[in-house]
Amino acid sequence: MTSFICFILALFAALMFSSIDVDLAARRLQQLPFLPKIGLPPLPQPTIPTLLKHGSLPRLPSIPNLSSAPNVTLSSFPLIPTISTTIPFIPFLFPPPSTTSS
Repeated sequence: MTSFICFILALFAALMFSSIDVDLAARRLQQLPFLPKIGLPPLPQPTIPTLLKHGSLPRLPSIPNLSSAPNVTLSSFPLIPTISTTIPFIPFLFPPPSTTSS
């Protein structure tokens, strides 16, 4: 438990000293004179393509007539063998105990 408390105190001290560095850096940035803003160079304007006029697109190929397709006949599916769900009889290795007392 004592080592845990020492660890927490060391972590707290490290965070405190690191925040001091951040504070000093922020103060130094605030004390700098104003610098002139450097603008970006003008960017080229993108060109927008012209819209296609009606009728300038190529014609789509026509869908072939389905009556000209060959007829395909499906054969009947083979029968799937069934698996019996009954438990087979397993004979006992030992004879049953006798009911009469000797």
